[in-house]
Amino acid sequence: MRADGLAGGEGGADRLGELIPAALRGMAAGVAERGGPVPAGGPAAVAAALAGEGGALPRHGVGAEAALEELSRLLAAGSADPADPACAAHLHCPPLAVSVAADVVASALNPSMDSWDQAPVASELEREFTTGIARLCYPDAAAPDAVVTTGGTESNLLGLLLARERDAHVRPVCGVNAHHSVARAAWLLGLPAPVVVACEGDRLLPAALAETLRDLGAPAVVVATAGTTNTGTIDPLPEIAEICRQAGARLHVDAAYGGMALCSTALRAQLAGLEQAGSVALDLHKFGWQPVAAGLFAAREAADLGALTVRAEYLNADDDTEAGLPDLLGRSIRTSRRPDAFRMAVTVRALGTDGLGALVEHCCDTAGEVAAVVDAHPGLRLWGAPELSTVVLRPVVAENLADAEADELVARVRRALLEAGTAVIGRAALPTGPGGAPQLWLKLTLLHPETTVEDYRPLLDRIAATAGAELVANRESPVAS
Repeated sequence: MRADGLAGGEGGADRLGELIPAALRGMAAGVAERGGPVPAGGPAAVAAALAGEGGALPRHGVGAEAALEELSRLLAAGSADPADPACAAHLHCPPLAVSVAADVVASALNPSMDSWDQAPVASELEREFTTGIARLCYPDAAAPDAVVTTGGTESNLLGLLLARERDAHVRPVCGVNAHHSVARAAWLLGLPAPVVVACEGDRLLPAALAETLRDLGAPAVVVATAGTTNTGTIDPLPEIAEICRQAGARLHVDAAYGGMALCSTALRAQLAGLEQAGSVALDLHKFGWQPVAAGLFAAREAADLGALTVRAEYLNADDDTEAGLPDLLGRSIRTSRRPDAFRMAVTVRALGTDGLGALVEHCCDTAGEVAAVVDAHPGLRLWGAPELSTVVLRPVVAENLADAEADELVARVRRALLEAGTAVIGRAALPTGPGGAPQLWLKLTLLHPETTVEDYRPLLDRIAATAGAELVANRESPVAS
């Protein structure tokens, strides 16, 4: 059976031009079929819909156009759609069309970023783009550099790896608010479990950090957060950087969420102190509107990235690098990797850093307006003013319940909306105060660059109404879970 055409080479663009409309027809049909932010019915309904389409490995193919249209429809109908305002649970953005179009080109040409002879211009474009990102994070550093990663998890792993390469006995230190990937990175690298520092208002307490470093008795790498997953809060970076300087600790900032606020003149001051960190994690599939994956890792000193150096005769032989062929293998902990920098570079070329900054500002401004509506809503309670674009709230009807019953109600509200296919909202366990027991809250992570507060009013009303309905249903049926 013929392969049905290649995406690259002579005629490849023409064949893609024939096939892409079939994929887009299926996608449009699936979106219409879904009719909301997420398929209704939960996991069982989605599994049943897939089972009805036949096996995943048929012996006989149906042809390229039919396969594309059928499975694109199925994927769109069964996906959570971050382009719907009611899909606001996670740091999961609706990608810009220009980035997706660029991704098609990159996939068709398929540069493999592990050696220059597989990716001549893609490697040079990546170098220019990462150099610009490094300067964005470290405008005054002598020789900063950055590499492409799969996201914040890999970037945090690199942050701890570079610290370990400087001192094998380094001890990770982070706040209670730190991303789970910090502990996972320590485990993967054979480091001790992180020493966890107290937070207040989802923000690391500098005094608690200073005390921890005084008592640690070991070299430390401190991980601060610029945009927590739960609330979008930014740690006090200038104070943390000064404490690290005095204690001789290395500082890594997980700015996977908030880092691209550096593109905004209005928001950049919130990240003051980031430039004093030894390394920074960024992620453009949050504020950057890229398809997954789109991570970046910046280091203040390019020499630190020498820790990634590895030799493989067939990829970066010494005589090749001495003859001037760039060494791409030392630009990642991965070997084969996609040219993810291409679509990021296309997006920045299209919008400019000012344009990206304006989109970040829009999301943060919208979050502030949504928070004001929550604060005035008779059925909802606001956790606090958003620092980035996360709005944390709780149904008022949960306030007069015992703690466990209130948390159960909040969890049921989220699942009820998900099961109905009407909303995808997040959850966050947040302490009521220093040392207090955590309460379960709902959260909206607003990453849609075109919505307004009016797009979220129906969602807020739906959350309050669902909470009331769940409370009544639970009282009428005490055995309900």
